[in-house]
Amino acid sequence: MAARSAPNCHLRLEWVYGYRGHQCRNNLYYTAAKEIVYFVAGVGVVYSPREHRQKFYRGHSDDIISLALHPERVLVATGQVGKEPYICVWDSYTVQTVSVLKDVHTHGIACLAFDLDGQRLVSVGLDSKNAVCVWDWKRGKMLSMAPGHTDRIFDISWDLYQPNKLVSCGVKHIKFWSLCGNALTPKRGVFGKTGDLQTILCLACARDELTYSGALSGDIYVWKGINLIRTIQGAHAAGIFSMNACEEGFATGGRDGCIRLWDLTFKPITVIDLRETDQGYKGLSVRSVCWRGDHILVGTQDSEIFEIVVHERNKPFLIMQGHCEGELWALAIHPTKPLAVTGSDDRSVRIWSLVDHALIARCNMEEPIRCAAVNVDGIHLALGMKDGSFTVLRVRDMTEVVHIKDRKEAIHELKYSPDGMYLAVGCNDGSVDIYGVAQRYKKFGECVGSVSFITHLDWSSDSRYLQTNDGNGKRLFYRMPGGKEVTNKEEIKGVHWASWTCVSGLEVNGIWPKYSDTNDINSVDGNYIGQVLVTADDYGIVKLFRYPCLRKGAKFKKYIGHSAHVTNVRWSHDYQWVISIGGADHSVFQWKFIPERKLKDALHIAPQESLADSNSDESDSDLSDVPELDSEIEQETQLTYRRQVYKEDLPQLKEQYKEKQKSGTSKRRERAPGNSIRLHFVHGYRGYDCRSNLFYTQIGEIVYHVAAVAVIYNRQQNTQRFYLGHDDDILCLAIHPLKDYVATGQVGRDPSVHIWDTETVKPLSILKGYHQYGVCAVDFSADGKRLASVGIDDGHTIVLWDWKKGEKLSVARGSKDKIFVVKMNPYVPDKLITAGIKHMKFWRRAGDVCIWRDIFLVKTVKAHDGPVFSMHALEKGFVTGGKDGVVALWDDSFERCLKTYAIKRAALAPGSKGLLLEDNPSIRAISLGHGHILVGTKNGEILEVDKSGPITLLVQGHMEGEVWGLATHPYLPICATVSDDKTLRIWDLSPSHCMLAVRKLKKGGRCCCFSPDGKALAVGLNDGSFLMANADTLEDLVSFHHRKDIISDIRFSPGSGKYLAVASHDSFVDIYNVMSSKRVGICKGATSYITHIDWDIRGKLLQVNTGAKEQLFFEAPRGKKQTIPSVEVEKLGWASWTSVLGLCCEGIWPVIGEVTDVTASCLTSDKMILATGDDLGFVKLFRYPAKGKFGKFKRYVAHSAHVTNVRWTYDDSMLVTLGGADMSLMVWTNEMEGYREKRPYDSEESDIDSEEDGGYDSDVTRENEVSYTIRALSTNIRPMFGIKPHLQQKEPSIDERPPVSRAPPQPEKLQTNNVGKKKRPVEDLVLELVFGYRGRDCRNNVHYLNDGDDIIYHTASVGILHNVATGTQSFYQEHNDDILCLTVNQHPKFINIVATGQVGDSADMSATAPSIHIWDAMNKQTLSILRCYHSKGVCAVSFSATGKLLLSVGLDPEHTITIWRWQEGAKIASRAGHNQRIFVAEFRPDSDSQFVSVGVKHVKFWTLAGRALLSKKGLLSTLEDARMQTMLAVAFGANNLTFTGTISGDVCVWKDHILCRIVARAHNGPVFAMYTTLRDGLIVTGGKERPSKEGGAVKLWDQELRRCRAFRLETGQVTDCVRSVCRGKGKILVGTRNAEIIEVGEKNAACNILVNGHVDGPIWGLATHPSRDFFLSAAEDGTVRLWDIADKKMLNKVNLGHAARTVCYSPGGDMVAIGMKNGEFIILLVSSLKIWGKKRDRRCAIHDIRFSPDSRFLAVGSSENSVDFYDLTLGPTLNRISYCKDIPSFVIQMDFSADSRYLQVSTGCYKRHVYEVPSGKHLMDQAAINRITWATWTSILGDEVMGIWSRHAERADVNCACVSHSGISLVTGDDFGMVKLFDFPCPEKFAKHKRFLGHSPHVTNIRFTSGDRHVISAGGDDCSLFVWKCVHMLH
Repeated sequence: MAARSAPNCHLRLEWVYGYRGHQCRNNLYYTAAKEIVYFVAGVGVVYSPREHRQKFYRGHSDDIISLALHPERVLVATGQVGKEPYICVWDSYTVQTVSVLKDVHTHGIACLAFDLDGQRLVSVGLDSKNAVCVWDWKRGKMLSMAPGHTDRIFDISWDLYQPNKLVSCGVKHIKFWSLCGNALTPKRGVFGKTGDLQTILCLACARDELTYSGALSGDIYVWKGINLIRTIQGAHAAGIFSMNACEEGFATGGRDGCIRLWDLTFKPITVIDLRETDQGYKGLSVRSVCWRGDHILVGTQDSEIFEIVVHERNKPFLIMQGHCEGELWALAIHPTKPLAVTGSDDRSVRIWSLVDHALIARCNMEEPIRCAAVNVDGIHLALGMKDGSFTVLRVRDMTEVVHIKDRKEAIHELKYSPDGMYLAVGCNDGSVDIYGVAQRYKKFGECVGSVSFITHLDWSSDSRYLQTNDGNGKRLFYRMPGGKEVTNKEEIKGVHWASWTCVSGLEVNGIWPKYSDTNDINSVDGNYIGQVLVTADDYGIVKLFRYPCLRKGAKFKKYIGHSAHVTNVRWSHDYQWVISIGGADHSVFQWKFIPERKLKDALHIAPQESLADSNSDESDSDLSDVPELDSEIEQETQLTYRRQVYKEDLPQLKEQYKEKQKSGTSKRRERAPGNSIRLHFVHGYRGYDCRSNLFYTQIGEIVYHVAAVAVIYNRQQNTQRFYLGHDDDILCLAIHPLKDYVATGQVGRDPSVHIWDTETVKPLSILKGYHQYGVCAVDFSADGKRLASVGIDDGHTIVLWDWKKGEKLSVARGSKDKIFVVKMNPYVPDKLITAGIKHMKFWRRAGDVCIWRDIFLVKTVKAHDGPVFSMHALEKGFVTGGKDGVVALWDDSFERCLKTYAIKRAALAPGSKGLLLEDNPSIRAISLGHGHILVGTKNGEILEVDKSGPITLLVQGHMEGEVWGLATHPYLPICATVSDDKTLRIWDLSPSHCMLAVRKLKKGGRCCCFSPDGKALAVGLNDGSFLMANADTLEDLVSFHHRKDIISDIRFSPGSGKYLAVASHDSFVDIYNVMSSKRVGICKGATSYITHIDWDIRGKLLQVNTGAKEQLFFEAPRGKKQTIPSVEVEKLGWASWTSVLGLCCEGIWPVIGEVTDVTASCLTSDKMILATGDDLGFVKLFRYPAKGKFGKFKRYVAHSAHVTNVRWTYDDSMLVTLGGADMSLMVWTNEMEGYREKRPYDSEESDIDSEEDGGYDSDVTRENEVSYTIRALSTNIRPMFGIKPHLQQKEPSIDERPPVSRAPPQPEKLQTNNVGKKKRPVEDLVLELVFGYRGRDCRNNVHYLNDGDDIIYHTASVGILHNVATGTQSFYQEHNDDILCLTVNQHPKFINIVATGQVGDSADMSATAPSIHIWDAMNKQTLSILRCYHSKGVCAVSFSATGKLLLSVGLDPEHTITIWRWQEGAKIASRAGHNQRIFVAEFRPDSDSQFVSVGVKHVKFWTLAGRALLSKKGLLSTLEDARMQTMLAVAFGANNLTFTGTISGDVCVWKDHILCRIVARAHNGPVFAMYTTLRDGLIVTGGKERPSKEGGAVKLWDQELRRCRAFRLETGQVTDCVRSVCRGKGKILVGTRNAEIIEVGEKNAACNILVNGHVDGPIWGLATHPSRDFFLSAAEDGTVRLWDIADKKMLNKVNLGHAARTVCYSPGGDMVAIGMKNGEFIILLVSSLKIWGKKRDRRCAIHDIRFSPDSRFLAVGSSENSVDFYDLTLGPTLNRISYCKDIPSFVIQMDFSADSRYLQVSTGCYKRHVYEVPSGKHLMDQAAINRITWATWTSILGDEVMGIWSRHAERADVNCACVSHSGISLVTGDDFGMVKLFDFPCPEKFAKHKRFLGHSPHVTNIRFTSGDRHVISAGGDDCSLFVWKCVHMLH
């Protein structure tokens, strides 16, 4: 039976032979202590060459593959592989963990690097995206993460000379990263022409933005910024694997076996070729190099470590060797010397000295080696090979004795017999051959019993028997040497085995887990002397068992270190050591064996030992020798706190049910009742399953908890205050050591811990996100800054929090068994203790992980009979309480007991608020203070024990068991309850709040009722009997027992109380005559158990509810069933109403009726208000009758799970409610309508949002339904079809060019305007002006800066700073997609700081994720970038009062709200905002924690507590007929006033979260914008309305929104729609839906339009003036506008009344032609803007219109696949003279030739045609076409512009192009919103170009202005015009 406990001896890792050189690099360094740190398998090794000693770090659970050294060279970071790999940061001196970083990467951690000061660590994962992650490793916090690259990353490094910059390299790339906020942004290195694009293996950063990198070819690439500037050719002959920078320069190591040293400018110093040295060999490859002073460390591919001293560089010193790559299986031990032999698939056999820790011999064989054995005399060494042969060597000099090959499959096991005569060789084909040693290994016999491969062999001590194991798990025996199988078990019984290495057999049964049939144990070896057995398995674990171990599932000790499978394990010859070898990690581990007797002396062994020794948490048989559990503890461990439905799930459930119920709720519902109730007193205390949950505050109040309520009880006044922030059972409570703060933890799917202030009863912080199901223990640290919490999930997770910030500091798995207590050590802040079922653990915190060790038990003290449930430490001693009901005081070392107090009824003092039920109740909580001991009992009582002895009872409730029965007295403020705890109790509800009487019953009860005169009390019991008792003395009057099942309801008839109706679960109601005590009637007919009964006023009719939801009626007293139409039911007068069914209470059933039941109801005596209780713990009030489904209600949370009963008192002044499982009785006061003091927790209103729609407005609807596409996903704006130009096959032209000499020179492609001048190509474009503002679907996005000198706003993806006086603009262009929102930081510390949020894709933290940029408006520096998890985009941002926090709202379906600490890029809190669109969320201007969000049919008031966001919906119920409308804007006033603008034009005024008045029709249309002026509190509102004499779209109001002054915007629009307002000094800044920005003077109301833009896009038409800096634009909004570049403004606009598509100047600039969407075109005279002529020959849109260069013809191209020609010389009649035939698709662009004779047309099927003018004949001759000189070139098609089509244009197109007037530059615009600059012509595919971002998706048109001074680009989605200045190349 010894197997029940683990062996007492122990293994200590002493040495590891090996170094991981394969597949790893840069993993070998000198520490500050001149030790060498590296890793092998799963162990970090610190080797001291001076002492030849190794230390081990063993915090990893799998292979380590990466390592980084902290700049101070003491701390090391290592990363491992695995499904959930983690990074450990550890101290190389103490080898203790400092921090653990986890939960981010998958697959493994490929690279690690510390930054310059060692504060941050970067890691790269092995996942498919090769994620790059930056950590604040000390706090265990991830700062930023981004996808690294599509292919492997090999090295990453911080730039040590520039802050926040990193470089990474890998397969065919190098990337330069910058970290800003929480965003990592990469730029790819440009190889250019300097070097080949190839894989970069390693890198080092130097000064002046230089980066040196080693390439696969052996060259060194030198980078400056992101560009390759030079290469150092042939630095190595093959790939450079490692590069190490030190003070003197750089060292590189390569696959060619060379080390090269370079100085700081990378000039070569010296070369060391390791292959040429004594120890060198062919094929040596360097994987890691470290240069420190005059020493160089080198790690090789073949697991060697060399140390080179620089001045003796040809004599490298070999300090570590190991096996090379390939599995390692062979292990043999020398029989007489401390030597071990190993052989591996690397074909080498090696002999190791276990004393010197060194390799002493090595021999290379021809074949991979799979097993080895040494003969007993130690002379011969046999090796089994993979090819089926075996070789015997002499150990002395490794010379061969014989080589025999008798088998074809691998030899897996061989062993010499104990007498040295025979060698048994086991093969994978299932046979064992026996050879004679002395006969030169002649074959003697063969054992052929196995059908599977042989795994293990053992000889008997007399060499007469052999036992084998095979792959099937069979154990067979053979006689030696012949090999005959022994089948008779008796013969084997007495055999003594010389060794035990078999894995199956009776003696080793215990090594297998109980229920497994696996074969994952690879090797065992028995130590007969020490009676221990060591095993090796596939999981990298070495285990120690007792030997023999006969029963399955024995206990063991386990040791980790190997990574994957441990292939073999053996004891050394003298049992001093265990040698284990790893298969994949090909390392050899040497463990020192510490037998039991030494353990005592070994208590002071190195600290790391405690890690190693796991007392086998995992071994399966828990038959340990502990006494049985106490019954109470047993009960407690079996409680589960799982819920069918968690409160957190209710919103989703409601949504799901709403979908189903959409049709049902058409009827307008009753409003919620005007009355409300307030929690007044709670009888009860949770003692039955919680402990240490009762404390004194500093002012002597008492805090404890019951149900979902935390109670603060004032014992002097006998009053209670409540913390009601929890929504489910509270399970634990702790008090802050210094302040009156309390922490409480609750049940929930994602349960929270609330920390709150007992004085204000407000939450300070809410912690959640790490536990499941519930939090069962909490404790504050001694300084009160930290909090530990324990969950009730399966692993009982322990979390340590910095609770004020709401951050988790660390998390760990506690224990499989229930944990009862967590305590933080007050003297050592980093230690904490948890105690629970059969364990006590001592933890210490290290970064992110807790480490524990078993501490030896010092002594035990017998303190109580039975378990000790509670302890409290005093200054000089302890106080304990236990199950025996005794409180004991002890001295400080638990030596003697000073005093005991027994809790007995006799000791109760006269002031007690109730009665003790029994003597010596079990004590669950104990606390000292204010001269008293506070005691909480299992029975739900709270007692105060005076030091001198008297005991006062303060609070009590029912004991364990559900409470159902409740009755209120007919004329006194008292009530009776009866419970499953077998007691009947009478409670006083008046101010004394105490239990007046109690009586024990023989059975539990479920119902009770007072008689109408209040003298008798009827009680129904659970066994089917009921009794009537005297209401004062509770003595029996009479009892009956007619039923078998529970009595569920009992009622006296009204009036004299003549009859008593008794309902039971037998589905009957019995009617008794009270006076005669006889049963007079039985009501039959119910199909299920009865739940409620009520009498009518006359006492003649009974109303019955059943479990099958039937509502039945019976006549009294006989019990005849009656049918009453439902309409009549409410007309009858009912004496009481407790029914939950019927028309009158249809509305009380919730939306999620399937999940929850309404268990009880009660109607006030004035028949106005119905109170209900349900299974989810809600108490609700409805107006009566509650007709129609889903009535509106007020709801209150205090009970946790089921509310079993509710009753109003006789005068309706109080409501009494009972909690079933929480055993509490709660008393609520009823507050009439109108009586309203402000309280924090009023009810939430109804389940279904009001059906009334929130109102309608076209602009709101548009904004709500915009779908934002990100650029990268945009598709083509024109419906093109056909094959893209770069994919078309070219037809060869008929005549290939004739020889050059004869041909006339090719004519110019393009007629150039500046002939004669030197042509200078355009080199760059710089954004100079933008005409446009995004007002159509964004708001509050125009602000003043610098006292009104500048304004800031946005359009497309640029932020624009616009100077009001000069009109000059500067731009913020870092956004890579459209900006949707903008805000300015108002705090003086953050002057001119702007935040902008953009559109984005999914939330994968990559570059296309939605992000927020915080930047300085003046210098455009980016201060922080926050990548968000808001998928789709960020639609609102707001800074807090101090300017340090930023709030953002997402466009994702949940409309998530997130709070950021923007300077660090840290997300503080995040929560789903609302299921419909949120338009605006703003911080209160005076707060960092309060903000308000408004949107479609909602307004919410939010508080930030720690890391949690709490919200309250706005309450409308105070105002008659107020309905929730769509809210659009928000502003703030003093004293917590909030103003919200609505869709109807009203403004709502809220005090806290309650609506207090409405400013009706503040505007005639929706109020889109509101602005609170911080300096004087005045409020500006902006709305949508038609200009009128008195009204105006902008109004300025006083602070209370009572008086206003209106301003009209003189824009000439039919309706003004204001989207943004801002107020500066004496000016109001207004942004409108029509893309105007207007400044309004407050004094004179004068309007000044600062910015104009097109209202609706796309802007299709664009034309530049032939000679001046003007241009025209034509857009969908039906206007053509004339813009002046020099004056930076719009000169004129013409309203056409129809959408315009194209516009063109005549060659002289005197006429303008405009093509319309409806097929019409117009010609205007520029001078007078008069119409010269107009014509409509087509029905579809005109796409392009052109004057011929000689001004004679007008060509009009349309979407009807046609081009029409008009002759302008014939005057304004405009008759068509001809048209072009057979155009294959719609026309996109047209260009005339310089001589006006030809026209080129590009079409919608990617084909370009040339036609003659004016005949319209199609010109087919390619040679002729090639000779044409064109007047302009705007075509996107043609060989000359083939290069403009990009590779990535599957879905999107190039839309427009324009060649410069000089004829040598070309600009294009495409669907991705890019403007690109090419050289012209560009016939090669994918030509080089520069790109310019700024537009939203779709650039629709682009033109050069005259003289090529500017480029104008027109936007599709953004309705904006960008003016780019051309920068010309200098000559």
